[in-house]
Amino acid sequence: MRMMLRTHIDAIKGSEALKAGALQKAIGAFIEKFKPEATYFTNDNGMRTGIFFFDMKDSNLMPVIAEAFFDVGCTVTLQPCMTPEDLHAGLAAEGL
Repeated sequence: MRMMLRTHIDAIKGSEALKAGALQKAIGAFIEKFKPEATYFTNDNGMRTGIFFFDMKDSNLMPVIAEAFFDVGCTVTLQPCMTPEDLHAGLAAEGL
């Protein structure tokens, strides 16, 4: 299932994790393992934010994904999402 992972990075713990290289390691390991189709970094509500779009094969991967980011002071949101083609197929299945 296509998922959006949004990580908000705590200012204090995130700065410590950046200086120690732990945040870069967590991001790199996630990218290496899950090969997101798109990755963005931005500021969201005044917080450092990473947004990743990737395919999650099974819901039991949620702890695998989240724990590495929790360890470096992030809040994590995992949310299913669709492409325009997915939306079209879903609407067509409903006769819309």
